Amino acid sequence: MTQDEKVGEFITIERVGRVATVRFDRGDRVNALSARLLRDLAATARLLRDDVTTSAIVLTGGQAFTGGADLTDPEMTKRASASLLERREMLRAGPDMCDAWEALDQVTIAAIEGFCIGGGVALAVACDFRIAGRGAHFRLPEIPLGMNMSWHTQPRMVNLIGPSRTKQLTIFGERVGAEQAERWGLADEICDDGKALECARRWAEKVAAMPPVSVRMAKRGITQAATALNAAVTFMDADQFALAATGEDSREAIAAFLEKRPPNFTGR
Repeated sequence: MTQDEKVGEFITIERVGRVATVRFDRGDRVNALSARLLRDLAATARLLRDDVTTSAIVLTGGQAFTGGADLTDPEMTKRASASLLERREMLRAGPDMCDAWEALDQVTIAAIEGFCIGGGVALAVACDFRIAGRGAHFRLPEIPLGMNMSWHTQPRMVNLIGPSRTKQLTIFGERVGAEQAERWGLADEICDDGKALECARRWAEKVAAMPPVSVRMAKRGITQAATALNAAVTFMDADQFALAATGEDSREAIAAFLEKRPPNFTGR
């Protein structure tokens, strides 16, 4: 039996047996994460948190997984003129959303097609597994844009791929293709383009065939062992973002990007 429901404007939950598929799709090529969509993704995770009929959750985007935070969103652009206190509250949406997905006791599997950029990587690494189409790629553009990588992401990536590769992905801001991501441990399986959702559902069905209580206990124990110190090293990352985004280097990075020229960073 199939049961579908909507959360907000862009999220659909489809339940088949003990598997739920969550699709967030704004209907365009970028599928960017607006402030509203961040809150709706967090609300979706909290809704599913209490669902004892579901053992596995597949998370997928639209034409692409997502191009990351929507920098054209009026709610996002309001931050520039907000007070520091207001800005700190606005910056909670991203990390709260990722934390809500990591907190799920069901096994979570991200099905990634196209590109997975910035906040998309943050969301993907908050899930248990990542299945990627062969043509997909991952990228973190925050550092080249004069920002920092926040959303409680860095320790999650260290847990997955180690400190050196996390530094490569974070500091250089370069594309990491699906096959390289699999070699690193960032992707768990590569499939033909257009088949990531199908493959992720196969993983979910394997989970759904297992004893649900035992699966939940195993997942929580492993996650806690891997992430025990994560909160201690990320509690300031939103404040670091707020600081970095006010610097001259951040303004220079964005101007250079828009003007299609090399940036001139000064450390100011």
